[in-house]
Amino acid sequence: MTLACIGLGGNLGDAAQTLRGAFEALSALPQTILRARSQLYGTPAWGNQDQPPFINAAAVLETALPAPALLEALLGIEQAFGRVRDPAVHWGPRVLDLDLLLYGEQVIDLPQLKVPHPYLHERAFVLVPLAEIAPDALIPGQGRVRDAVMRIETSQIVSIGG
Repeated sequence: MTLACIGLGGNLGDAAQTLRGAFEALSALPQTILRARSQLYGTPAWGNQDQPPFINAAAVLETALPAPALLEALLGIEQAFGRVRDPAVHWGPRVLDLDLLLYGEQVIDLPQLKVPHPYLHERAFVLVPLAEIAPDALIPGQGRVRDAVMRIETSQIVSIGG
């Protein structure tokens, strides 16, 4: 079993309710146990800022699924919630986004999967919820989550509860 950290986000529809449903879907994955889930956080849009603010969260899973299979399961959950990926739109609005942030302490470099997530160490909207539930998790090449969150600006990330 491997501990995997997942970033959750959305900014279309009732994003808070969608993320709560996504936590349930994560807990129902085969060979997987939802070990921890963060609060929900209100965050400004990142990258493409001409869109509604996001609701973000993080989860820690204990899983026997290999990383590529876990990624496929995450993409399936996104689709079940109505996510349609448009390759022409980068960092655009979405009903649900699930990112595989960490898979144990492994470094994975596949065409469809990069772990740790390439921007994890610089994105407050991911690090703040992750630090709540996995402060000691190691970001290979960057140090512990608790240390990474201390190196970035986090004042625009606001807890909105469960």
